[in-house]
Amino acid sequence: MTAVVYRGARRLEIHDRPVEPPGPGQVRIAVAYTGICGTDLHIYHGDMDARVGASAVLGHEMSGRIAAVGEAVTGLSPGRPVTVMPTRACGRCAACRRGNSHVCHAMDFLGIDSPGAMQASWTVPADLVLPLPEGLPLDRAALVEPVAVAVHDVGRADVGADDHVVVVGGGPVGVLIAAVARGRGARVLLVEPDPFRRSVAEGMGIGTADPRATDIVALVDDRTDGAGADIAFEVSGSADGVSTAVGVLTTRGRLVMVAIHPRPRALDLHRFFWRELELFGARLYRRDDVAEAIRLVAAGEIPVERLISRVEPVDGVHAAFEALESGGGVMKVLVDWRESAP
Repeated sequence: MTAVVYRGARRLEIHDRPVEPPGPGQVRIAVAYTGICGTDLHIYHGDMDARVGASAVLGHEMSGRIAAVGEAVTGLSPGRPVTVMPTRACGRCAACRRGNSHVCHAMDFLGIDSPGAMQASWTVPADLVLPLPEGLPLDRAALVEPVAVAVHDVGRADVGADDHVVVVGGGPVGVLIAAVARGRGARVLLVEPDPFRRSVAEGMGIGTADPRATDIVALVDDRTDGAGADIAFEVSGSADGVSTAVGVLTTRGRLVMVAIHPRPRALDLHRFFWRELELFGARLYRRDDVAEAIRLVAAGEIPVERLISRVEPVDGVHAAFEALESGGGVMKVLVDWRESAP
C-alpha cells in the first residue's frame, strides 16, 4: 500500500509498504482523504524535527472506511465510514488523573508522535475510531478534526447567545470558530487582512473586517455602545493580533488563546488589571467535541465544503503542501487516497 513519508525539511517520499493487519482491539481503515493543516506545514518546513524525526507518516485530519477489524472489536464493522480522534492519552499523568486527558503530559498525537493518516491503509486503536453517518461525503468528513478544535475552543470560552465575539485571524480554524460561535447565537466579527479568507467567511454568513483599513477597537466599541466584546479569540499567531484581541474586550471579558505563538508576546497587563479580564488557553479537544463536530458537519450547520480549496491525488502531495504554503487563495487542501486503496 502507498504511504507518504517525511524525510526532512521539504522532503516527502512516496513509498510502497505492506498492509498492517489489525491486532486485537485495532481497526484497519482504508483512508479516503487526508487534510493538511498548519502543524503539518510546520513539520514539512523542518520546524518539528526534534519531535517528529525522520521516516514519519504525517496526517491527523482524515476520513475513510473500515477495511478490517481485529479481535475483541465491537460496534465497528467493515465498510463503515469513520474518522479518527488522533490523540492517545497515557492515563497516568497529572492531567489524565484529573480528568484532563485531552492535554495529557505524555500525549501520543497520531501523525506527529506516531504514524498518521497519509497512507492508504491506517491501522489504529479501535477506541480512537468514531463512526460517521452514511450520507456524509467523505471529503467534508475529513474536516471533522478542525471543527472539533473549534467546538472545544468555543466551549472553553462558554460562548452564549447574544455574546459579542471577535475572532482575530481568518484561517480555517478561525473561520470555524466564528461559524460555531455564530451557530450558538453569538454576534461575531472576524478580523482578517487577507481578502480571500474574508470572502470565504462572508460566504458562510460571518461578518468580517480588515485590520489594515479599519480601527478594530473603535469598530467594536461602536457596535457595543462602548462596552467592548465579551469574548475574543486570538487565532492569528501575531503580536498585532494579541494586541487587538486584548484591546476589544469588555469588563471581565474573556481572551482565548488558540494560536501557537513561537515566541513570547507583549501583553497589556494593565488592561487585564483595569478591566478584570480573563485569559484561557485552548488546546485540542475531547471525544464529545469530536462527536459534536460530526453532528455539525453532517447536519450542514457548518458548511465545511466552502473551506476546501484544493484536492490533490497522492502523487500530487508536494503540490498540496506548496499550495498551502503559498497562502494565496487557499484554505484547506486535501489529499485523495481513494485510488490507492489496498
